[in-house]
Amino acid sequence: MICLAVDTSGAVAGVAVADESSVLYENTLLCGKNHSLTIMPMIDEALKRLSLTTGDIGLFVCVVGPGSFTGVRIGVSTVKGLAHGAGKPCAAVSSLETLCQNAPYFDGIVCPMLDARAGQVYAAAYKNGREYLAPAAQRLEDFIAALPTDGKCLLLGDGALSLREKAAELLGERAVFAAPEHSFIRPSAAARIALLNPERHTDYMRLEPLYLRLPQAERERIKRESKAE
Repeated sequence: MICLAVDTSGAVAGVAVADESSVLYENTLLCGKNHSLTIMPMIDEALKRLSLTTGDIGLFVCVVGPGSFTGVRIGVSTVKGLAHGAGKPCAAVSSLETLCQNAPYFDGIVCPMLDARAGQVYAAAYKNGREYLAPAAQRLEDFIAALPTDGKCLLLGDGALSLREKAAELLGERAVFAAPEHSFIRPSAAARIALLNPERHTDYMRLEPLYLRLPQAERERIKRESKAE
């Protein structure tokens, strides 16, 4: 089965085409968060390079977050439209799970972290490829306090880059930081996760963003209403 994977959940826009045995095409573009202008041309380029059409794609995959609320919505809407138009299934993959694939041979706890602003991170932890701490939006201190008290912890993602000094202070010698080039999502990894997990394949109508917390506008509305009471 040929799979097309899309990621617009962060600063990097990405498109990959893969099947069960190989990556056929991958392109990532670090261009800020103007994904509404870049993602469709990137998809068109991928298909043209491989002499494919959307009808040749058997599965459409989206990195559904957590991440930028606007970016996630762009990716989900794009994949919904492609899957609907082609009459094919789609699959959702978490940005944190996908980031974890950048460190397949690390002997310890892998901690993908994304900067959630407002003093929080979107973070999860994995050990031997299995989920150790479920994805959550929380303070960095709370996330690190929930990690094992011994052994090395590999931190990667833009949260690990922006909060490196504080994380190093909290973890001490247990902290290991991935190189910057390993802190971006690879859409080919999202494609592989989806291909290996057919139970995730679903109708485009069921494809939904993974936010982990309410959008800022909604949080501010609730705050205003609570003050009014």
